[in-house]
Amino acid sequence: MKNTLITLLLAGCSYGMQAQDLAKEATDNFNKLSWLAGTWKRTNVKAGRQAHERWENAGAGQMKGVGVTMKEQDTLFVEKLKLVIKDNAVWYVADVPHNKQEVYFKLTAITPDGFTCENPAHDFPKKIVYQLEGNKLKATISGDGKAVDYLFERQ
Repeated sequence: MKNTLITLLLAGCSYGMQAQDLAKEATDNFNKLSWLAGTWKRTNVKAGRQAHERWENAGAGQMKGVGVTMKEQDTLFVEKLKLVIKDNAVWYVADVPHNKQEVYFKLTAITPDGFTCENPAHDFPKKIVYQLEGNKLKATISGDGKAVDYLFERQ
């Protein structure tokens, strides 16, 4: 009985330490995304249209973003975006008009100048990649052999 109790206590401590390590890793990874804050003007839009993404820090463990496409004064498309820490991981969350609910993409890779988020169960996209190159940003959405690039410049 004594050995069983000791084993259970050690297993509980080990699990608690793993959860703390995952939470710290998620926070560290989230903090590496701070470069995304600001307004990014899209450079590869159809003639006569303007588009941008704007990201801002929204408190501990959360950044909020919005993507807007306009034609003259008319708003054609709006997507609400966010980066959040949830369940000891970083998630890219997209809320677009044609989806009934928000879609979560888990952060699967991060570098000092980019990140990848994935949701293999989603129809399209399955993968979202942001890559910073100086004052320019390339966001690529992809899945099932299809890819779409969005090119931005920091404003």
